[in-house]
Amino acid sequence: MPRVIHFEIAIDKPDRAVKFYTEVFGWKVEKWEPVNYWLVHTGEGPGIDGALKMRDRPNESTTNTVEVPSLEEFMAKVAEKGGEVITEKMTIPGVGYFAQCRDTEGNVFGIMESDESAR
Repeated sequence: MPRVIHFEIAIDKPDRAVKFYTEVFGWKVEKWEPVNYWLVHTGEGPGIDGALKMRDRPNESTTNTVEVPSLEEFMAKVAEKGGEVITEKMTIPGVGYFAQCRDTEGNVFGIMESDESAR
């Protein structure tokens, strides 16, 4: 069953956001070069890791990403069930394939097919 594997928190001021999350929760945050993206390690045990990212659109807040076995299959399912695929398939080298979608309630989420050989 597909599960949430990653979160992204939209930010405006990286230094302020990194300081906040490290001081409040003790999360480890490191910049992922060369893009404006900060990987977040939330700790050991149950839970997921995520990232801080620059805000792309007004009112953007948190986006959850769900791991799926086939990106194309789930892009089709989203559209078939009344959602919307809002980005093209993106390759993340060494990680896999990703697309952003919108559900029937207007919420944005990501879907990811893991593939370490992605180029």
